[in-house]
Amino acid sequence: MADHHGHHDMGGEPGGPIDRSEHEYVLWEKRVDALLLLLSDKKRDLVRVDELRKNIEAIGPDAYDKLSYYERWITSITNTLLERGVISSDELSRKMAEVEGRTGGSA
Repeated sequence: MADHHGHHDMGGEPGGPIDRSEHEYVLWEKRVDALLLLLSDKKRDLVRVDELRKNIEAIGPDAYDKLSYYERWITSITNTLLERGVISSDELSRKMAEVEGRTGGSA
């Protein structure tokens, strides 16, 4: 039987050293964490943990390796909201253009 594990799944292979030191989270990382808590609240139920994991696992190998932990989270959250129809790609594009306009493209 063929082995069909995703790029992210190390499957018992050596993954390299793990940095266990604590670090200060930057503001945008804290916001992503807060956003997930709000969206996954039982009253809202807009993002579920299994959807978050599925959409993180669906990130292609090149992007997965380049993205940080919280960049993977926000990518997954965005894809989940798009899949559920909570936001449209047009709404997302307009909002991103608005933010880039305010920040000069450094958002």
